[in-house]
Amino acid sequence: AYVLGVLPLPQGEGEHPTRRPVQAQRRRANQATMRPDALSPTPRSTQLIFHPEKGTFSPSFQRGHASIMPIIQSVERALQILDLFNEQATELKITDISKLMGLSKSTLHSLLKTLQLHGYIDQNPENGKYRLGMKLVERGHFVVGSIDIRQKAKGWLTELSRRTGQTTHLGILDGREGVYIEKIEGKLAAIAYSRIGRRLPVHATAIGKVLIAWLGEAELNTLLEGYQYTTFTPATLSSREALMSALAQTREQGYALDSEENEQGVRCVAVPVWNHESRVIAALSLSTLTSRVDDAELANFREELRQAGLQLSRALGYPA
Repeated sequence: AYVLGVLPLPQGEGEHPTRRPVQAQRRRANQATMRPDALSPTPRSTQLIFHPEKGTFSPSFQRGHASIMPIIQSVERALQILDLFNEQATELKITDISKLMGLSKSTLHSLLKTLQLHGYIDQNPENGKYRLGMKLVERGHFVVGSIDIRQKAKGWLTELSRRTGQTTHLGILDGREGVYIEKIEGKLAAIAYSRIGRRLPVHATAIGKVLIAWLGEAELNTLLEGYQYTTFTPATLSSREALMSALAQTREQGYALDSEENEQGVRCVAVPVWNHESRVIAALSLSTLTSRVDDAELANFREELRQAGLQLSRALGYPA
């Protein structure tokens, strides 16, 4: 892991020269209420730690430096606005955003106009509703394009999709969900719901099960603490016991199956991608329609997928 730097509490940021005494008092009060170590005799600082094997960042608290930087409310609100948009809410009126955020329209107007100015929010000229801007697409491509495993996996996904005619995916674990970072559309595929960037429930998808099946006991327990087993179809696993049983089966057979657990009429199979430390860092999957692919053909696809996963793992240094 790499330490990216210490984030000290900014002193005097945004102060007016004639109001410094008042602002200093407010800042001290805010620090006392916001800082988790306010009563500690030794303040702490925050470092961002980059984990190259996972491609993620995490905070690391250390003592002996400046206090923890408080959350900047306007930035947090702007990010919360962006998080309101999803597949079910692609456009929102300012009144909708106001209700969801619990903020006045006047406050939201300034935030929305700032996001709009920088291209992160757009406004539909036909109905006045707000929607996500194209700048997010641009930035998203930068993020996805920087993931080395995606570049390495694309060849195997493309060849597998060409031979089977089915849609193939590459997914990684992000928090408590899986997320597609690559997709190759098959010639015979009729499944349009998947897309790069789509988030996946780990209990109801083949990719999700593979991504968490080989986690350590403590890490898995943390991930599943308070987890919501949302039901998508009658076949969805709806309890921790059912999921743990499925994970044990996944480890035993070396692959996971989603048999209409996330989408009715759709079956998916997934296999792990291992790195040089023998850790599962991603999963390959293949999606089929139950009306077009029978059990025997799915078994053949599964074997081809397994071979692709093993070859990709070896290319990443897996010592198998």
